[in-house]
Amino acid sequence: MTQNNSKNTLHRFRLIGIAEGISFLILLLIAMPLKYIYHQPLAVKYFGWVHGALFVAYIYLAFSVFASFKKPFSWLAKAGVAAFLPLGTFVFDRQLKKEELAMK
Repeated sequence: MTQNNSKNTLHRFRLIGIAEGISFLILLLIAMPLKYIYHQPLAVKYFGWVHGALFVAYIYLAFSVFASFKKPFSWLAKAGVAAFLPLGTFVFDRQLKKEELAMK
């Protein structure tokens, strides 16, 4: 893979990671209270689908970055753990941003 393709893959991974993190927070902080406190389950239904699609894209791109950059397995494990922790993808993005800037 050329450096430009690798850079684009890393950039897409960062963008999906941020979107996945935002959707996770919306699901936890807005949709879940709407469902369980105010008995409005539609927000969970729709944001659950959005978050699920973004989560799958995040994991797919994590494997793409892992393979493209020949990252150690520990990197892939960190990416996976970040997806399950609130704010995890934002914290992980700091490392990714440094890597992306170093490629320029």
